[in-house]
Amino acid sequence: MVLAAAAALQILAAQTPERQVAEAVKRVFDAMAAKDVAVLEAAFVPDAVLAAVRDDGRVVTTPASRWAASIVKAEGALLERMWSPKVLIDGDLAALWAPYDFHRAGKFSHCGTDQVTLVRQDGRWKIASLAYTVKRTGCEPSPLGEPAK
Repeated sequence: MVLAAAAALQILAAQTPERQVAEAVKRVFDAMAAKDVAVLEAAFVPDAVLAAVRDDGRVVTTPASRWAASIVKAEGALLERMWSPKVLIDGDLAALWAPYDFHRAGKFSHCGTDQVTLVRQDGRWKIASLAYTVKRTGCEPSPLGEPAK
């Protein structure tokens, strides 16, 4: 578990295109925590979509602009953390795959896997689609430990 966290830090610490992709996704998590709609909207290409694959098999899609607007109204503090991101890049196209956990109002909500497709526009990585699984049970403990209170 410690090795997984160390590997994630190595990707984020190195000055690489993979780091830039991972940082683009982390900016979304930080903006979500800050409930900053402007930063969230700027992180996505127009017409980007989020797709949640629920633990009951339902798939719920949401336009990114509607999702970003809903974050401001979310009750309590929001915290999403990913680790061990795997990043693939081909020119101006990238994909990130990483396990994550999500906490709302200081309490564990769910875990899953984020799959993010990004495109580079004007030298900046933007999210074209973000799909994720939602699991409320059977989650492995995060190698990041318990979130700070």
